[in-house]
Amino acid sequence: MMANAAPPAVALSNVRFAYRPGQDVVSIDTLTIERGETVFLHGPSGSGKTTLLGLLAGVLTATSGSVRILGQDLTPMSSGSRDAFRAQHLGYVFQQFNLIPYLSVRENILLPVRLDSARRAKLGGTDPVKAAESLASDLDIASALGSPVTELSVGQQQRVAVARALIGSPEVVICDEPTSALDSDRRERFLQLLFASCQKAGTTLVFVSHDFSLQPLFSRTVELPQINSASALIAKEN
Repeated sequence: MMANAAPPAVALSNVRFAYRPGQDVVSIDTLTIERGETVFLHGPSGSGKTTLLGLLAGVLTATSGSVRILGQDLTPMSSGSRDAFRAQHLGYVFQQFNLIPYLSVRENILLPVRLDSARRAKLGGTDPVKAAESLASDLDIASALGSPVTELSVGQQQRVAVARALIGSPEVVICDEPTSALDSDRRERFLQLLFASCQKAGTTLVFVSHDFSLQPLFSRTVELPQINSASALIAKEN
């Protein structure tokens, strides 16, 4: 008898979220992302991109419905349980990178495995510093490992943020418009490096942007206004 297949990386069902009662910002009946996919979530301002990412990361809790990440429903979890789950299983690349300015490149990359023992255990005995150096090499920033992140270019800082998100092989990496500060050539080069790193780690990539020119590079595109019925109401009100 065959073992059951692993659950999808992301599975949303009847998800509603409102900052104020009766004013849904997210209203998604279903969204499924399989493991290993590179998914481009596209939508204009007001389509609920940032809120959806907060739900996927467990920073926000759905008003109703289920937000399953790797088979675990985040909705009924306590805040502490969601924090622990996120630290162990998710990587996040912020639009402004959120690097620690007084730490070196190496120390920024190492943060997730220094702060979370479960994430560190996923290195499988590999020395964390060696793991950080390997990621830095894959992302072409090995020569900057000892440098303060404040001395790096925007493109280099971006790759530090990706290395930090990928260390410890999280199953899902979420990117929130990380290419907005780059020109088209650098954007494509960055995405090639990101895809290669995710493929090497077997990571599912959820990438959010309003820049539709990027979508041919991904395995699948999801138009957020088409799945989030609340976005049409928001657009009408604005």
